[in-house]
Amino acid sequence: MQDTIIEAHGLKRYYYRGSETVKALDGVDLSIRTGEIVSILGPSGSGKTTLINLLSCLDAPTEGTLMVAGQLVAGLSEDELVEVRRGVLGFVFQQFSLLPTLTVSENVELPLMFLRRRTDARRTAEVLRMVGLSDRASHLPRELSGGQMQRVAIARALIVDPKILVADEPTGNLDKATGESIIALFKHLAADKGLAILITTHNPVFGYETDRAITLEDGRIVKEENLRKER
Repeated sequence: MQDTIIEAHGLKRYYYRGSETVKALDGVDLSIRTGEIVSILGPSGSGKTTLINLLSCLDAPTEGTLMVAGQLVAGLSEDELVEVRRGVLGFVFQQFSLLPTLTVSENVELPLMFLRRRTDARRTAEVLRMVGLSDRASHLPRELSGGQMQRVAIARALIVDPKILVADEPTGNLDKATGESIIALFKHLAADKGLAILITTHNPVFGYETDRAITLEDGRIVKEENLRKER
């Protein structure tokens, strides 16, 4: 049984430029379940980034209610949002952002240092196995392909044992075949580990390989498609 892990009602995010009000997000209702992969689609300026920032507790809504992993986060302070992120979320970005002088294992363990948690060689080995890089643990980033570097970034996000994985344009720097392998990895993680995975992408080919595709325009959801039965 899938449980709802993110639920948003009437979510709005406004920015103010002098007397002008910019409605980056204008009334979004959305729920996301464990084990579900949801893609957020839309052109630049559609509200994609704003929505993903709110759902991942990187920003706070102007109006509306937002529950993340059972916690009401609308109205929390920045310090409180940080605590929610630490306990629930893992992040993967378009830029791999691997430190060139650290090995694959050391790059994967970096979030534990920032969280002041002990490193655990068994846990590091486990997440590298999940992403198919057990034989690359001692390699440096320059010795890896683009797809392998993105897998290291995914392992780095998994090391904190998140409930939600947020991937911002994770295939943006990859060729089609490598991008498809990353989407296949996400599907495995969602099915095997019960992760909820949010993906933003400009590429509808990858966006339509998820369980649901949500399209934004002018800060509103204009289309929501259930794709699970169509694959």
